[in-house]
Amino acid sequence: MEELYSKAETLALRRKHIGPSCKVFYAKDPLKIIRAQGQYMFDEKGEKYLDCINNVAHVGHSHPYVIKAATKQMELLNTNSRFLHDNLVQYAQRLTATLPEKLSVCYFVNSGSEANDLALRLARQYRGHQDVITLENAYHGHVTSLIDISPYKFNQLGKDSKKEYVHVAPSPDIYRGKYKEDHPDPASAYAEEVKKIIEETQKNGRKIAAFIAESMQSCGGQVIPPVGYFQKVAEYVRAVGGVFIADEVQVGFGRVGKHFWAFQLQGEDFVPDIVTMGKPIGNGHPMSCVVTTREIAESFGASGLEYFNTFGGNPVSCAIGLAVLDVIEKEDLQGNATRVGNYLMELLAEQKEKHPLVGDIRGVGLFVGVDLVKDKQKRTPATAEALHLIYKLKEHRILLSADGPYRNILKFKPPMCFTMEDAKHAVETLDALLTELEEATGMKSENNASTNVQCKRKTTEESSQPEGASESNGHMNGAACRQENGIYSKKRSVPSKRIRT
Repeated sequence: MEELYSKAETLALRRKHIGPSCKVFYAKDPLKIIRAQGQYMFDEKGEKYLDCINNVAHVGHSHPYVIKAATKQMELLNTNSRFLHDNLVQYAQRLTATLPEKLSVCYFVNSGSEANDLALRLARQYRGHQDVITLENAYHGHVTSLIDISPYKFNQLGKDSKKEYVHVAPSPDIYRGKYKEDHPDPASAYAEEVKKIIEETQKNGRKIAAFIAESMQSCGGQVIPPVGYFQKVAEYVRAVGGVFIADEVQVGFGRVGKHFWAFQLQGEDFVPDIVTMGKPIGNGHPMSCVVTTREIAESFGASGLEYFNTFGGNPVSCAIGLAVLDVIEKEDLQGNATRVGNYLMELLAEQKEKHPLVGDIRGVGLFVGVDLVKDKQKRTPATAEALHLIYKLKEHRILLSADGPYRNILKFKPPMCFTMEDAKHAVETLDALLTELEEATGMKSENNASTNVQCKRKTTEESSQPEGASESNGHMNGAACRQENGIYSKKRSVPSKRIRT
């Protein structure tokens, strides 16, 4: 593919014409990506990179079936949803069929931020309440209403940045949170924290409109809530007239493997009042959706204010959405997420035993986090080390990101066509880099007997770990979950200075 500009020219023009707050990955040496296929991306020199972070290209970059569906419909018609078209109703029917029965009404929009903003409007209209409970380190989008409920963002603006109608509950993190894995009932304990917030707001004459949470926190550090937490929170919130919003923008559409939606990990007895979805829904095409109950939708309509979205639910977007659903089913990508995800967790668990830098491995399906620590007992975040590894992996043509409140969590959320061979290659490379880093910084292996252990697992069709075993949890994004990097020196230490990517 012929380039219009050289990489240097592209970078210079970007600096000239694109806002300075719009960051790139690997700022020291940004990648210029000109094409992608499946789980691989290619730069202007033809170098191939294994993509371990792109949960937007859900069924794989440039999937031919999705492209064909888009071009076929684009050749016929693309218009707004005020005209009748079969694609809109067919897609709504197919999408809601993946959800619990009461979640039956769709609003199609164009991004995860739009979806979450609309979800807040629905929640506030429902009972006329205003206040929102969110979680520590949460990120729900870039528009003003969502920055206000995203501690991941508003905490960067200073101590007085939290609005009076926003209440922050502890993240249900059983590795780093207030109630850890040794607590007899962390789900109830974390839910009680939400109950305390509700009681305090009522004393102050305020009313809760909604509790919002990602079904599994992504930017917050790959946090998987303990089973039962959502049920108890929903009970407390609904008792005061609020609704439960499940944000599936990052983690939906079969990524967890066993279930189509991550909130279903909580059990069949939990059903949110509103579900938002985005990123993977269109495999890179800008589209998203809010799904809610008939009762909440009718309440929203009763305001007398028409809701119209110029591009939401257009025939091309719906054709793409239908194609994505087809590919997930035809290629058994949920099954692949379970098989490869279990295998990846198994390989990473070996690294936890081998390397003092690896404090925790947690994940479900193809949503996995590696929590790096300087001290396993104190669980001190290894921020500079994590971000050093991101740069070193890039040198080995593997793209991974680091996130979480301390930027010390390595995040695996690849396209769903990711294979066992890909997992093996990524972890073997990470293993070598961890060994190199630990030697350079003077860290000693906690298990000398396993020093020479390599990733020699068989990459058979089925992992030896039973299906669903990763759900035990082992113990790039504000707009792309910004990352920074610290490179260790030859003096066997890791400096605290970070380099932005």
